[in-house]
Amino acid sequence: MPVFRIGSRQYRTKGEAEKAVQAVLHGHPVGTVLCGEDFDLVRDLLDMHHEASDKVGAGVADIRIAPPLIGRFPGFEVVRLDGSTIDFSYRTCLKAPSLDSQVRNVLRMEVDDLTTAYLEHRVSTGTLVSDESGVPLITENLHVSYFRGPSFNDISRTFAENEGGLGNIRMTPSTAQGLGELVDREQAERWREHWKERARLGLLTPEENRQRPRSR
Repeated sequence: MPVFRIGSRQYRTKGEAEKAVQAVLHGHPVGTVLCGEDFDLVRDLLDMHHEASDKVGAGVADIRIAPPLIGRFPGFEVVRLDGSTIDFSYRTCLKAPSLDSQVRNVLRMEVDDLTTAYLEHRVSTGTLVSDESGVPLITENLHVSYFRGPSFNDISRTFAENEGGLGNIRMTPSTAQGLGELVDREQAERWREHWKERARLGLLTPEENRQRPRSR
């Protein structure tokens, strides 16, 4: 069954995803700086904006609830690492995803089992600690991160270039809803090998992960 995806979160419909975002937006007073799962959700949502690179700029330091520019309802505001701020519309983020966003979502799904296997290995070997601070972690409150090497977006971008561009990566029709798989299973295997050669995973606390800039 097709689902709608924001980062690693899956929702049955776009409307269900929108309600989750609205719960964050309307669940805090104006001026609140988001943290924890609320920050993570909205930060992943921002990556879906068609002008995400411009919105992120020098990098995201914080995201907060901003007063309404027009009308009665508040919005989201990015506080960049250089101190500048810019607003963004969550409704724009939830519109039909760009081809680049669709491809990244599908490529991420194609290696979900590999990232899960990495986490299971860390659990089984008793090394469930932050690779940055050494803080002990629990599986319900950690992030598998690419901070040790190229970002996932960089890895997926170089793969697309090797395949001759985004247009040469065909996906199942369910990707219109943000989830699917590669049609060409030989291409899928090439992607998995490409990922294995380049991915350098590590574990971080949610706060450590939040503070790290993301590459587009």
